[in-house]
Amino acid sequence: MDFKVSVIIPVYNCELFIEKAVRSALMQPEVCEVVVVNDGSTDASETIIKQLQAQYPKIKLYNHKNNLNKGRSATRNLGIQKATGAYIAFLDADDFYLEHRFKNDQLIFEKSQEVDGVYNAIGARFYRETNSVEIEKLKLTTVTEKINPKNLFEELLYYRKGHFSIDGLTLKKTIFNDVGYFDESLLVSEDTNLILKMALKCHLEAGIINLPVAIRGVHDYNVFNKEHIYKKYRPKVYESLLFWTNKNKIDTTQIDHLLNVLWIFKYRQTNSLLNNIAYWFFIFFKSPQLLFSKLSIKYFPLVRLRQKLFPFLYK
Repeated sequence: MDFKVSVIIPVYNCELFIEKAVRSALMQPEVCEVVVVNDGSTDASETIIKQLQAQYPKIKLYNHKNNLNKGRSATRNLGIQKATGAYIAFLDADDFYLEHRFKNDQLIFEKSQEVDGVYNAIGARFYRETNSVEIEKLKLTTVTEKINPKNLFEELLYYRKGHFSIDGLTLKKTIFNDVGYFDESLLVSEDTNLILKMALKCHLEAGIINLPVAIRGVHDYNVFNKEHIYKKYRPKVYESLLFWTNKNKIDTTQIDHLLNVLWIFKYRQTNSLLNNIAYWFFIFFKSPQLLFSKLSIKYFPLVRLRQKLFPFLYK
């Protein structure tokens, strides 16, 4: 088995961290190239990368046309397109890999040809002041137990057994032919969106879930600190996934779960009933395969509210 991994690192103004990230990828014997995509940085990030590139030919540096800043999704997508390895892994520019990052992943891929991807736990390093609650929360991002690949979508969707990070994920490059790339309309949670797509169509196996294989850098500029942005984009993640199912022949049972989560999220918002009706008309008119199905009736706001208020009528 020729296990060659292309590591994709999107970079935007990460001069304080980028060298550590790149070096941590270079030290992995399975890595055939480190694909760094500069997303219009205005600091010294590109200078640092070019200095490293002069020493290590495995480093490949790319920019968007006209050096534009296009966001994480477009930047990772460019990296995927440029990658030449049969396997893909991601690393944020302020994070880093630990030793033997891919050793166990290779064993899992070698054991079964049906495996499309392997997910692992990651830890955290704090570059700012914190407290014991946050340390405990971020010390290990992982699932609480190994999950049957057939059940992975539902478990992740409802957050029953935790979740995993893109830094701990190793994938066959061919997986992107089946699920597509990152959704460039999503400012955040684009990784969650893609992972859920993979869980629906691909065979993802648990790797090392009790110890970190990579470390997330936690500092004042992390986007995950900006809860208001995530709150705005959370329903968009599910909407994007729902519209994607239109073209991918996803089982109705799974779509039902997806609609349930979306409905709960919208219900918790303070929208009026009229706004909710308009929203669900929009959802189902953009999902023609569902428009005249039982699901369009089930999730119509008036019907759904009646079910919630009078559940005994539907037993």
